[in-house]
Amino acid sequence: MKNKTTVPARSNLSVLRQLLNFIPSHLVPKLARECGADKKARTFKPWSQVVSLMYAHLVHCIGLNDVCDSLHLHSGPLSALRGATAPCRNTLSHANRHRDASMAEKLFWHVLEHLQKIHPPFGKGRKGRGLLHRFRVNVHAVDSTTIELVANCIDWAKHRRRNAASKAHLRLNLKSFLPACAIIDTAKEHDAKRAREVCAGLQSGEIVVFDKAYVDFDHLADLQERGVFWVTRAKENMAFIVVKKQRVPNGSAVVCDEIVALEGRAAQSGEFVRRIEAWVEVDGKQCLMVFLTNNLPWSPRSVCDLYRARWEIEVFFKQLKQTLKLSDFLGHSANAVRWQIWTALLTYVLLRFQACVSRWRHSFTRLFTLLRATLWQRVDLSSLLKRYGTAGGHFKCLGAPEQAWLPKLFLSCGTAH
Repeated sequence: MKNKTTVPARSNLSVLRQLLNFIPSHLVPKLARECGADKKARTFKPWSQVVSLMYAHLVHCIGLNDVCDSLHLHSGPLSALRGATAPCRNTLSHANRHRDASMAEKLFWHVLEHLQKIHPPFGKGRKGRGLLHRFRVNVHAVDSTTIELVANCIDWAKHRRRNAASKAHLRLNLKSFLPACAIIDTAKEHDAKRAREVCAGLQSGEIVVFDKAYVDFDHLADLQERGVFWVTRAKENMAFIVVKKQRVPNGSAVVCDEIVALEGRAAQSGEFVRRIEAWVEVDGKQCLMVFLTNNLPWSPRSVCDLYRARWEIEVFFKQLKQTLKLSDFLGHSANAVRWQIWTALLTYVLLRFQACVSRWRHSFTRLFTLLRATLWQRVDLSSLLKRYGTAGGHFKCLGAPEQAWLPKLFLSCGTAH
């Protein structure tokens, strides 16, 4: 049976303009004054810079000339975007190098807050989704992603011997699938040194999950004092003393469930830690993994499910890096790289918001490719997303972590408390 295609409703506004209208009109000029980005901005205003960089992400421009030439060809529809103007190559390069990138960072957080206010379901997420249906509090995943750069052009971001890289440290709310904290820096520092900054906004009773690269027992003790529950994996050289062994169901994938006290420098925290050792299937092979948590009453299944849900932050990074323009950069300075990363996050959030209000049920990649093909067309965006489609079936815009990480563990870890 062939799918019936319908023509989306016409609109007086282009698709790009409808998407950018989610950014409050007063916000960019206000932040430009606060950050000093409006100084010496005569013909190329900060708003035009934001539009240019977001356009580069949406169409995957291959360089500065590509951005400028494409926008000049569409100068008429571009001027309808609150008077935005097409830049020259040197003008855009100079703006990315010298205008403070903190403006793009503040713009991202202000727009995210604004979108959550005008459409509360966007910030709350779906209740009871996936593995987190048993947890009534916010669950956060903390991780970082390395963004490769060109070593011979970018000396400030040298990483290892011949590589250059920037790193984005992120705290993702797993229930809303939205960033709660982000730090953009070079890849020189170890992840554990950024753990306190990334987790600074966590509230008492909330849960945070991270891999063993972020394990710092002084920081974990601080989270314990603040009433924050955490789940992570143990390092191989961790020294501990078993205080109590708990019963493990027969035939379970759980090998041992222990309450342990740490030794060495980690023992200064003076707190007991839950240690769970279990067999896990990864890429078709059985692997023995060791999980740690400061919550003693949880069942082994709850601990394993929480760590498995951490996969969603990997899905977030994959969507961000593979869909938007973060494979190569339009500038070599640290400021230009930060401009491009923050505008990528802003573009991503606007696309996710449009998917939410339009009840988009296909993949995020398909949403991106559909909007990229219709940026300058005057069709109603909500109508386009609700009616367009040539493939049948039902898809999720978010990842399904239970299909990508620890696929069989939750079937045999006991019951949750």
